[in-house]
Amino acid sequence: MQNTLIECVPNFSEGRNLATIEAIVAAIKSVEGLQLLHVDIGAAANRTVVTFAGAPEAVVEGAFRGIKEASALIDMRQHKGEHPRVGATDVCPLVPIRNISLVQVVVWAKILGQRVATELNIPVFLYEAAATAPHRKNLAAIRKGEYEGLKQKMEQPKWQPDFGDAFNATSGATVIGARPFLIAYNVNLNTTSVEVAHQIAAEIRESGQIINGIRMQGQLKCVKAIGWYIKEYGKAQVSMNLTDFSVTGMHHAFEACKASAEAKGISVTGSELIGLVPLTALLDAGKFYANGKVCTESEYITLAIHHLGLNELAPFSAKERVIEYLIF
Repeated sequence: MQNTLIECVPNFSEGRNLATIEAIVAAIKSVEGLQLLHVDIGAAANRTVVTFAGAPEAVVEGAFRGIKEASALIDMRQHKGEHPRVGATDVCPLVPIRNISLVQVVVWAKILGQRVATELNIPVFLYEAAATAPHRKNLAAIRKGEYEGLKQKMEQPKWQPDFGDAFNATSGATVIGARPFLIAYNVNLNTTSVEVAHQIAAEIRESGQIINGIRMQGQLKCVKAIGWYIKEYGKAQVSMNLTDFSVTGMHHAFEACKASAEAKGISVTGSELIGLVPLTALLDAGKFYANGKVCTESEYITLAIHHLGLNELAPFSAKERVIEYLIF
């Protein structure tokens, strides 16, 4: 279909070696017809999130070249970082943007997965809309045990990869799938306590927590969350994936973290967006904080940035972070 557009957001397990990151990004950019939208480098997480878009054929080729370059330059046996991961290219989602359905994107995810396993000898797990079984849909379930437990996990019948069968000690595994747009969003706390961040995450995430052997559901639907400490910021964070921002937006997540933190005698100081955000998500937050006042698009965005504290850790430019402002 003419003007078909998908986005790809591979997460690479390298956030400290700039030469490696630049080589991976260069490999992706070498594909004609791709638009590189954003590169988000996290030193403490030791992770880089790259966002690019284009026609499906070009995006899949770009993703393959990036995964290939990462497999040549990243040795998972040496990798340490705060973020859960199973491989050099930890996860590689494809996202429908224009004139293509999620079902059609699943086909491209499987094409990419088969090629990665066949040509690079990297085992591939399919997730989200591409998952081949219900227990494999959730990325957190696939990641459980992380790289260190991957070899043993792959020996279990229920956790054999969808493509490839041999453990790759250097590259680990890659999780590939198709999903709607996801917002990676972190809320900053005025504490260094990972335990407090864990407690807040457990209270707000949809899966909740187990108390006295009983699963207690969390406050927010469509939210995955963990707590961690980011040394470069000197702060603990509640790190979240908002899997459906029409159900739970950034403002909902921020206010829930704020209330939970205040109940523990601490406060939130701001927040951090990883990668890009849909315009609607920022406008929804702006309208929430406008409290009924009718504003222009620019004014709503300014309100969202201010009340969410998106400028706390680094300057936030909507022109550089809103996908609609970047896409060709």
